[in-house]
Amino acid sequence: MRIGLIGPTQSGKTTLFSAITGQAPDPAHMAQENLATVTVPEPRLDLLVQLYKPKKRVEAHIEFVDIPGFSLETPHQQEEFRKHFPSLRLCDCLVAVVRDFASDRVATYRNRVDAAADLEELRTELIFADLEAVANRIQRLNKSLSRPSKTSAEEKAELAFMQRLQEALEAEKPVSSVVESAEEHKWVSSFQFLTEKPLVVVINVDEGRAAAAPDFQAKDAHSTIALCAEIEAEIAQLEGDDRKAFLEDLGVAEAAHDRLIHLCYEAAGMICFLTYAGDECRAWTVRKGADALEAAGKIHTDIARGFIRAEVVAYDDLGEAGDHKAAKAAGKVRLEGKSYVVADGDVIQFRFNV
Repeated sequence: MRIGLIGPTQSGKTTLFSAITGQAPDPAHMAQENLATVTVPEPRLDLLVQLYKPKKRVEAHIEFVDIPGFSLETPHQQEEFRKHFPSLRLCDCLVAVVRDFASDRVATYRNRVDAAADLEELRTELIFADLEAVANRIQRLNKSLSRPSKTSAEEKAELAFMQRLQEALEAEKPVSSVVESAEEHKWVSSFQFLTEKPLVVVINVDEGRAAAAPDFQAKDAHSTIALCAEIEAEIAQLEGDDRKAFLEDLGVAEAAHDRLIHLCYEAAGMICFLTYAGDECRAWTVRKGADALEAAGKIHTDIARGFIRAEVVAYDDLGEAGDHKAAKAAGKVRLEGKSYVVADGDVIQFRFNV
């Protein structure tokens, strides 16, 4: 799973990236994209480690890519920002960071402090990018339909859909507001439209408002949160009790690292299931609604190919029973087939034969 961080220059986006990933980009390469892999906090693995005493504990991982801060004041600057769209299209979720703090040390974007205006400017740029892609597809479909073929009926249906997308984008509505059916998802999947991707908005505020609610809720966003990136970078340097005490003093319940990862998982529709096998307990990421066969394939294609059954127990049931044997005696352990829909926190052992 990959998360793209975007925002205007001087928004504090890269400071937040450093707070989340522990990676400080080289100041000499600020115009380049930065990629870092981050461990997904999964406290539910504690129980499995306690029960099975494995040699290895493996959390799921998530990638964050920091896109250079944009400035859209000139056509050249717009073009420079658009060069990063291919990377954004590979992301599962976008995080937009906008500034809502004043500083004598850091210049402001467009000589203003207006988070809502900065966000709207970014949103418009993403809509224009998708509108261009849709217009090109409509042109190609019209050209293809001028020569009748065996696929004409399907192309006509796609053309009608693309025209609906075009109307929505021209009305400043995202692609996500139009796509509904499985067939429509199939049509858009290869385009990786930017306004189809789930969006989390981070309003970067000053220290005095680090625990405050955001001043506004961004439209078309999965969630909008306020945090202080500079303080979060300091928190990230602390350990254990010191970090907890600092958060309590600020009135912040959860550090940006954990908070943002959880929000991105929700926005992208991802869940975790847990496994224990041999000397390893592990958390795996899978899309919400995935079946047991898809989950098996996340571990290894051989497990999916030779799938027989999935032995499943809900995490809460395992914890309440105390161990796997007691959960089985209580009838909480189930044998499920390929079509079983995996639930968040399921503890699964796959039976397979290859």
